[in-house]
Formats: sequence, structure tokens, C-alpha cells
Amino acid sequence: MTNFTLSDLEVIIAARANSDDELSYTRKLISKGVSKCAQKLGEEAVETAIAAVERDRDEVACEAADLLYHLLVVLRVSDVPLDEVMAKLAARTGQTGLEEKASRKDG
Repeated sequence: MTNFTLSDLEVIIAARANSDDELSYTRKLISKGVSKCAQKLGEEAVETAIAAVERDRDEVACEAADLLYHLLVVLRVSDVPLDEVMAKLAARTGQTGLEEKASRKDG
């Protein structure tokens, strides 16, 4: 097992986003704006779901890694730190999923 965390990935994405490295995929993606970043996130979500339906365990892991990366890129371009997302998750742990969903405005 590795000790690599989503927080580690968030730091790497921030560094690459701010770099002047012309070969950085992260830098190029972020420079295209939130719409392109969100599009890539959606594509990876679909690919992860397809891999799951196909019961391809290795492909699910690969696509999930891409999905998490692109989620953190979207968080970066949206100026939402991972800690804020984790705080939202932590706040939800004291109630059931159905209770939490019902407490939101859109229910």
C-alpha cells in the first residue's frame, strides 16, 4: 500500500497549474478554463461507470484514478480546496444518506 493521498495530488496539481512548464498536461488543461475541465471530469465519470458495468476491476481502478485527478482539477479551477469538500463529507457522517439528502434544498 502507498501513503499517497488526495491531498498530495492536490498539492501536485496546484504546483503544475502555476508552473511555466509547456509540457504539463495539468497546466494546459487548467488554462482552457472550467468548462473544459468540467467536460473532462464528466468524460472520466462516464468511463468509470462503463468500466464498472463491464466488471473490469483493473479498468475501474484506472478510470477512478483519472476521475479523482480530474475532480481535483475542477476543484482547483473552481477555487474550492479539498479540505472544504472533506469538511462537507465529515458533516454528513452523523446522519443517514437519506436524512442528509432530505436536508438539502433540492431534496
